[in-house]
Amino acid sequence: MTANRAPLNWRKSSYSGSENANCVEVADGIPHVVPVRDSKAKNAAELSFPTASWNHFITAVTTDTLPTA
Repeated sequence: MTANRAPLNWRKSSYSGSENANCVEVADGIPHVVPVRDSKAKNAAELSFPTASWNHFITAVTTDTLPTA
């Protein structure tokens, strides 16, 4: 069963560049989650992350503090 919801307003990072390859898009305005999808597969499944986890990830990316394997 698919939940009914308003269409999401997707956006790409300004760092994605003009070629639009290998981009992710996020949607704002959903309480407590950040939906994420592949910009090349707009009709494929999206992932949703808790807002706090997404913010932690973005901070780690922008400060180059992602853990390494």
